[in-house]
Amino acid sequence: MIEEMSRQVPNANQEQDDDGRPRRTGTVWTASAHIITAVIGSGVLSLAWSMAQLGWIIGPITLILFSLITLYTSRLLADCYRNSDPINGKRNPTYMSAVKSNIGKTQIWMCGLCQYVNLCGTAVGYTITASISAAAISKSYCFHKHGHEADCSMSYSMYMIAFGVVQVFFSQLPDFHNLWWLSILAAVMSFTYSLIGVGLALAQSISRKSGIITTVTGTVVGVDVTSSQKIWNAFQALGDIAFAYSYSMVLIEIQDTLKSTPPENKVMKKASLIGVSTTTLFYMLCGCLGYAAFGNKAPGNMLTGFGFFEPFWLIDIANICVVVHLLGAYQVFSQPVFAIVEDLVNQKWPNWKILTKEVTVISWRSFPIKINLFRLIWRTAFVVISTVLAILMPFFNDIMGFLGAVGFWPLTVYFPIEMYLRQAKIAMLSPKGVMLQILSFLCLLVSIAAAIGSVEGVIISLGKYKPFHAKS
Repeated sequence: MIEEMSRQVPNANQEQDDDGRPRRTGTVWTASAHIITAVIGSGVLSLAWSMAQLGWIIGPITLILFSLITLYTSRLLADCYRNSDPINGKRNPTYMSAVKSNIGKTQIWMCGLCQYVNLCGTAVGYTITASISAAAISKSYCFHKHGHEADCSMSYSMYMIAFGVVQVFFSQLPDFHNLWWLSILAAVMSFTYSLIGVGLALAQSISRKSGIITTVTGTVVGVDVTSSQKIWNAFQALGDIAFAYSYSMVLIEIQDTLKSTPPENKVMKKASLIGVSTTTLFYMLCGCLGYAAFGNKAPGNMLTGFGFFEPFWLIDIANICVVVHLLGAYQVFSQPVFAIVEDLVNQKWPNWKILTKEVTVISWRSFPIKINLFRLIWRTAFVVISTVLAILMPFFNDIMGFLGAVGFWPLTVYFPIEMYLRQAKIAMLSPKGVMLQILSFLCLLVSIAAAIGSVEGVIISLGKYKPFHAKS
């Protein structure tokens, strides 16, 4: 009963709307914080590398095009939150329920597969990124103390395990409505490390050493890369940029936290404009200044590839902010996964008490801390599995590119366009219908190319990697 899986299980102690769901109190600012938390993440750290693969012309143009496509399709998706009428229609609390209501059951399994595989993959990707940043703090001190040529290699595995342990605790928060404070904190952290990255890149580009080369077309065949590497890396760079803009998969869930007045679709469009505009500004600065600073040798992760060594304390602050930000971003992307599994089990066994019984663990003033047995078991298992997968495949750029490729076309472009065409009753052969389908087809080609490049990178990396061994 896939249509029933779209409803979240409400916390019995939460205030609820008339329809039994948790009371919605979100505003344009909380929604913007959720979006910025979801968008400005590990993707921003790979943009200097992506720019190096694409060059000064194609790189910035690609960033702008992806931002415009994401903003446009997010506006279409916001209108599909309610059935038939974007203001007065029946609410769809999840992406999958919106697909079912607007397109029908025939494509809902494809949607669910794409969305939830991507959400789970993002949890793995964020575990990798957070652990690399945490390890970079130790490595930064090591380089500062022993010199830039010292052997400061170490394993990321213990940092991944520590990140997973923290996520076990955060994952016990019932739903999005309990995450507003974590998203705001995470958004502040993302601004902080992005600004530090921009500042460091600007300083390094101004005092750029000889030998730093940038070109119109990016990395040079025969000098920096082989001809085949140039093609694969360019494809992978497209995936990294697509991942940097991935938030459509949680847009409906974010919109479902908004108050009904003013209309949710109008508020969400404003929040998307604020979120995407803000992140695009940071992306252009990080990507372009990072490329100017490092040239065609730009590291895959600007803050952990040690293009910067000093001031080591500022780099450490930036990496701490990355870790704190990803603690929140992990939950933003994982909560829809938690909700759908818990709802499925609740539909299957509605009288199962471990699904609804809340046990008070700590009662501190007016903020009691409660847990649910099933939530504790299931969510802990999810965190453990995502952590193990991260340990087995800690390949930053390759994983980011693959996730971006897999999620971009179906979730950011195809389904929003299809739902909008159905809801607005736009004929497929009308001028607008044809233009939207052409856009969808072109984005499909981009996603296929990005996926091929990223899979090639994963295969090469797997051939060299040994789990739990030191990483440089």
